Amino acid sequence: MQFIETWDSWGQILGIISLSIFAGYLFIHLLKLVTTSDSKQKYDYIIKNEIGILWKSAVFFILGGAILTNSFIDEIGPMWMVIRLFVTLSVTAILLVFVKNLLTFYYPFYIEKRLKKLRYKPRISPKSGEPMKLLSEEEEDVYLDEGMQAEEDVFSIDYDVWIDEESGYTKIEKYAGHLHATQCPDCKYQTYKIVREEIITKPTPTIEGELTKYFECGYCGLKDAKNFKIAPQKEFDTFSSTAPAS
Repeated sequence: MQFIETWDSWGQILGIISLSIFAGYLFIHLLKLVTTSDSKQKYDYIIKNEIGILWKSAVFFILGGAILTNSFIDEIGPMWMVIRLFVTLSVTAILLVFVKNLLTFYYPFYIEKRLKKLRYKPRISPKSGEPMKLLSEEEEDVYLDEGMQAEEDVFSIDYDVWIDEESGYTKIEKYAGHLHATQCPDCKYQTYKIVREEIITKPTPTIEGELTKYFECGYCGLKDAKNFKIAPQKEFDTFSSTAPAS
C-alpha cells in the first residue's frame, strides 16, 4: 500500500506537469496568432505549425488528464491497481487515436477555410495606407520573371500579386501550388493530393504544352491522373516598378 500511495503522489505531480505543458503549448500558439498581423506570415505559420502544435497539446492534455485521474482513484489492493491502470491505458489509447484521426481527416476542412480567408484578405499598402488590388492571372504576368511564370505554368508554385494603384507599390506573395490536400471524390476525406507531375509536351511561344498530374488519396488509396494545358511561354516584358516586398 505504501508503493501505491507513492505511485499516486508521483502521478499527481506528473499529471499537473503534463497539463501545464499542454496549457503552455496552447497559450504560445494563440499568442502567436493574435500578435501576427501580417496575413501572409499568419498563413505560413498556420500551415507549417498548427496541426503539429494541436497534436502535441492533445497528447499532453490526454496523458496529463489520464494520469491525474488515475492517481485520485482509491483501491483496496494491488489487483485493483492493475485493473485501473489497464482501463486508463485503454481509454488513453482510444482518445489519442480519435484525436489523431480528427486532425488528419477532418480538421483540414476547417483550416483550409481559414487559410483561404487569410490569402485573399485585402492587403494594406504601407505607402498610402489604402487597400491594395489583387491582380488576375493575366494581369500579374508582367510583374513575374520568366522563372516565376514557369513555376506557375507547371502548378508547382502560385504567386499572388497585390498592387497599390495610387502609389504603384507592389507586393508578391509565394504559395505552394498544391500544398493542401483536397476532398477525395471517393471517401470524401480531405486526403486527396498530387503526388507527381509530368510534362508531356513542353510549351513554346506559340503552342500550348500539356501536363499530367497524378493524384492519390492518403486514406482510401484512390489514384487518378488528369491532363492540363500549359499556356504558351511568353517572352518576358521588362517592367519598371517598385520592388516587391518579401
